[in-house]
Amino acid sequence: MGIFGRKSSAPQAAATVAANPYAAAISGAYTIDPTHSTFGFVARHAMVTNVKGKFNNFAGSLHLDGRNPAASTATIDITMDSIDTGSADRDGHLKSADFFKTDEFPVMTFRSTKAEALGGDDFRITGDLTILGVTKPLSIDLEFSGVAKDPFGNERVGFEGKAEILRSEWGLTWNAALETGGVLVSDKIKLHFDISAIKNV
Repeated sequence: MGIFGRKSSAPQAAATVAANPYAAAISGAYTIDPTHSTFGFVARHAMVTNVKGKFNNFAGSLHLDGRNPAASTATIDITMDSIDTGSADRDGHLKSADFFKTDEFPVMTFRSTKAEALGGDDFRITGDLTILGVTKPLSIDLEFSGVAKDPFGNERVGFEGKAEILRSEWGLTWNAALETGGVLVSDKIKLHFDISAIKNV
């Protein structure tokens, strides 16, 4: 059952979203916890396997409105030089002029423009993704994964998200042809997010 449809601990369940104390409780400003969050991606390599990577340095904030999810917002800044695919040589190539040009474009940003409740624990957030100075819309499907107070007294919320992009739309066009046909790196990139955010005091 979705967070906006959960029963209140009171004897009588809330009749509407606006009256649901649980929904109201998650409302507020949050800071994404980089030590317990992941911003990752998957690319097809040589047409036969997947290469996974992530960014180790990022900062972001959420404003959640439990009574009116459409009023929720998100901002994320990712340091491109922190890319990590498990191979120093590959990471160096990705940072180079062939791909992210991290010396010239050190940060990738996302700024939300729309939030939607899809039912249950499912949501969609749409916004502007900027890479290499190119800004295009991106929609991210999110699943609310819970709310809790950790042992240090922090109020946390969690989300899991996924999206797909065509990297060529942001000017990431480098590739190499294979003798057997096809190309070395897929145009389609799968994005995945595990987000833990701490409510601001």
